[in-house]
Amino acid sequence: MKQLYLIVLGIGIVFSAFSQTQKKTESSSQKSDSWKSGTFNGLKFRSIGPAVTSGRVVDFAVNPANPKTYFVAAACGGVWKTENAGITYEPVFDGEGSYSIGCVEIDPTNPNVIWVGSGENNNQRSVAYGDGVYKSEDGGKSWNNVGLKTSEHIGMIAIDPSNSNVVYVAAYGPLWSAGGERGIYKTTDGGKSWKRIFYVSENTGFNEIHLDPRNPNVLYATSHQRRRQVYTYINGGPESNIFKSTDGGMNWDTLSNGLPKDVDKGRMDFLFLLQIPIISMQLLKPEIKKEEFIVPQIVVQAGKNVVITRHQEIIIRKYSAIRRMLKKYIMLTFG
Repeated sequence: MKQLYLIVLGIGIVFSAFSQTQKKTESSSQKSDSWKSGTFNGLKFRSIGPAVTSGRVVDFAVNPANPKTYFVAAACGGVWKTENAGITYEPVFDGEGSYSIGCVEIDPTNPNVIWVGSGENNNQRSVAYGDGVYKSEDGGKSWNNVGLKTSEHIGMIAIDPSNSNVVYVAAYGPLWSAGGERGIYKTTDGGKSWKRIFYVSENTGFNEIHLDPRNPNVLYATSHQRRRQVYTYINGGPESNIFKSTDGGMNWDTLSNGLPKDVDKGRMDFLFLLQIPIISMQLLKPEIKKEEFIVPQIVVQAGKNVVITRHQEIIIRKYSAIRRMLKKYIMLTFG
């Protein structure tokens, strides 16, 4: 009887083990079948981000003869080109020495000539640096590095519309250290050589350079004193200013009339306004009569102040009405 019991128990164990093995095999087979492509045919990838700021676009350069063709500069993504008004984009800078871009400019007299300033002109902790100025003479198909490699950050490039060989560069300079190639640089031979025509100090670079479209010998530049450290960020100082030259950069004057005095100034942006609606002076000074008007010539963003100049007259006000009115007509964000 005992032997019979042991035989039955052994047969039960064998059948149980076989059953478990068969279930594992079936389960493994089902899993294998479930991971076939047909299982996921009804699913499609969709964008779910980014959830934070990324892909900073820092500049555009539009072909004046064909607005459907333009270049886009990305702070950490090279240069992109579209020829169909933005339906598709093609990367045109991937083979160059810097992926970080500060600005891009098209020669107003020859749209095949493109200038790129490498090294983003932002100053946050995660900033990426570049290796100078690049030039393309075939619409972005090929590029040459034409100098200012130790500038690390290029703020802006301005091309003389009457002479393509004359180009100005606002070199921001290193963010995390002093020195480097910083200041206003000028070339008169299309980038073969450069001359620094304006310099403030080893701690202060230039974030913008503008040519008066009515007279390219009249220049405006904004300097910015800044330094990034692991523990802090110095965003401004007494060396941040607005400068003007009337002789192609040989001599410069500081434009300080009307700006805050005896205070450290931060980064300032500059924009020419040659054709905008007349703005009532009553919005600036309530005591002015309604029939008295002013046509602003230049607008500068200086912190949260709006600076409007007409010849030598500079008026600063913080009235939100002015900001709202100007914002309708110009692409400018007031602080």
